[in-house]
Amino acid sequence: MSVPNSKPRRAVSADRVDGRAKVTGGAAYGADRSPDRLAHGYMIVSTVANATIRSMDVSAAERAPGVLAVYTPFNPLPLKPSGFLGPVRVPLADKEVVHHGQPIGFVVAETYEQARAAAMLVSADYDERPAAVSLEAGLPGAKEPDSVDGGPAVVTVLADGVGSIDEALRAAEVTVAATYTTAQQQHTPMEPHSAVTAWSGGRLTVHSSSQGAGVLASDLATALEVERGDVRALGPYVGGAFGGKYATYAQTRLAAAAARKLGRPVKTVNTREQVFTATATRAATRQEVTLGARRDGMLTAVRHDAWSGAAIGSATVEAGGHHSSLTWYASPNIQVGAKYVPLNVPEATIMRAPGEAPGSFALECAMDELAGELGIDPLELRIRNHATTDPHSGKPWSSKHLLECYRTGAERFGWSRRAKEPGSTADGDWLTGTGMATAVFPALRFPATMKVRFQADGTAAVSGSTADLGTGMWTVLSVVGSRALGLPAHRIKPALGDSALSDAGFVGGSAGTASVGSAILAAAGEAQKALIKLAVEHERSPFHGLDPDSVRYENGRLTADGGPSEDFDTVLAATGRPGVEAEGSSAPDQSQDYAYASFGAQFCEVRVNRWTSEIRVSRMLAVMDGGTVVNEKTARSQILGGMVWGLSSALHEGLHFDSAGRPANADLAGYLIPVNADTPAVDVHFLDHPDTRFNALGARGLGEIGIVGVAAAVANAVHHATGKRIRDLPITLDQLLE
Repeated sequence: MSVPNSKPRRAVSADRVDGRAKVTGGAAYGADRSPDRLAHGYMIVSTVANATIRSMDVSAAERAPGVLAVYTPFNPLPLKPSGFLGPVRVPLADKEVVHHGQPIGFVVAETYEQARAAAMLVSADYDERPAAVSLEAGLPGAKEPDSVDGGPAVVTVLADGVGSIDEALRAAEVTVAATYTTAQQQHTPMEPHSAVTAWSGGRLTVHSSSQGAGVLASDLATALEVERGDVRALGPYVGGAFGGKYATYAQTRLAAAAARKLGRPVKTVNTREQVFTATATRAATRQEVTLGARRDGMLTAVRHDAWSGAAIGSATVEAGGHHSSLTWYASPNIQVGAKYVPLNVPEATIMRAPGEAPGSFALECAMDELAGELGIDPLELRIRNHATTDPHSGKPWSSKHLLECYRTGAERFGWSRRAKEPGSTADGDWLTGTGMATAVFPALRFPATMKVRFQADGTAAVSGSTADLGTGMWTVLSVVGSRALGLPAHRIKPALGDSALSDAGFVGGSAGTASVGSAILAAAGEAQKALIKLAVEHERSPFHGLDPDSVRYENGRLTADGGPSEDFDTVLAATGRPGVEAEGSSAPDQSQDYAYASFGAQFCEVRVNRWTSEIRVSRMLAVMDGGTVVNEKTARSQILGGMVWGLSSALHEGLHFDSAGRPANADLAGYLIPVNADTPAVDVHFLDHPDTRFNALGARGLGEIGIVGVAAAVANAVHHATGKRIRDLPITLDQLLE
């Protein structure tokens, strides 16, 4: 009997399985559902950032047309704390306001318009206090979290005989030190957060976009004090998440609780401003980096301290140093630290490349500054400090081809033609410059269970509760299922985004393909065993009575040595079975003898107008080492999208608050993100070296590494074009005009 072929093959480039449904409007997202007797909910949010609510007048709202109920902290819905990433603030549970836009009420009415109109009639009386909104001003009150990634908030690696990182830095022949800042950001998914909730017979069904239907169901079961099996969450299509749809936010909890209390389905959809304020963000950061080196460029000491904003009551940190300087370059002495500053701003959560994105900006700009101080080419400096083992753990990498990324990227980009002196290259009124940066993201795997079912119509179903965030998971199920079963992709029928399916966990940390793909391989092997067992045991099967070890599965057929050979659907028809299925599971059980990560090198060219300081990114390149590329078309899309986001972080994005804590740009007009005119040609190249130490598929994560390093590459290119070093993101015209 054969098992799924674990030998990695070259990447295919398949069209998206869900592509046609999405472009033709056939894909139904959460808010597209409208069950019978549907009522509509609308959140009331605070108009101050730091206060205690004295009272709320809901009388006018309760008398408004179509209104079914108004809930406030004085008339709350019953909800308990819950949360996959730790307990999320329970909406309406108390009268304390900790940030502007915090949900403080929920109106339910017959129509959305009626609910919205009634919400505008509710007034609140506050005992208001001054709001703390400035990270810089709050630094004296910064706090150290109990842990970062399960370890200490300060991590120190010292060579034998070195007493402290300060001692190592004092002994360095050359040092550079600088402070870098990054702005607070919002995930800004195209699809707003929403929920459609309905109860029947004590069971809840919720349609909502989520990064894991099973996680959403578990969160709601805890919040509503029901059994996990009594909640079914569905979200087969997700219009963007990026970390912002891990948690179960107020709108879903309130809709579910209100639907139970009213005995009617309830739909609620966040406004765009509520997406900015009533969900979560990436925290603003301040990072201090000091590099010590010999005059030949070899690092001798690295210190990287990071401070980030955190919502009141939260200890979340954006650990830039832990996620970059601790493991990227070969230095005998390293110290990283992380602290948080409590602020009256929306809570912080994970966002694409949490820690790595802001951390790489600080570290990779500092590396460029060191290169300038030493008179060494920035790429050459990185090559000299290439880490052949993980500097923190000392473990060898499972597979690492970063030097090939550097050299391939340099050749494709034309790095050798780069002018040595910053500010020395011009094209008419435009100064031109190039920059580059390293990109690293840890390779992760999470527990996942998937099901493979051979069906009587000649297709094979591959299913699990995993999510497709727009990243291509529908297509991964099809491609990996095709590979594991030896069937053409059109005969694979994927299903996902339903908590009633096999528990495939959640999608995040760039671990989706590695986790789910490994589980599909295991499930395929078990399904083949089940098919052979049926074939030899069923009396009407042409294989009846044969030794199971003499029957093998290959490319959709069962073949016995010296005996029959039949397609699996023929066997199912003969036995009268509609199908045969099996589950398979994958766990992060790779060898602990290695360190695991994906690697890349990113290059950027910019043009800066000498009179106006307008910045235009003219071309970008990424060369990526992410193991086996399962599907090149969607993988390239992920890297391209990440690089556009990195460009956005460098030049556009920043969520700003006034002194009272009110967001000044909580919409897509004031919160700038790139459009087509801002986006240059992006070249993406994969090395495609399988990492079979990581999993049988040989694939590592690619979802987040695309953003890592881009902001630094842009900033480094701006410096090369103008001679001005900008250390604060986003880079704005006024910074260059100073």
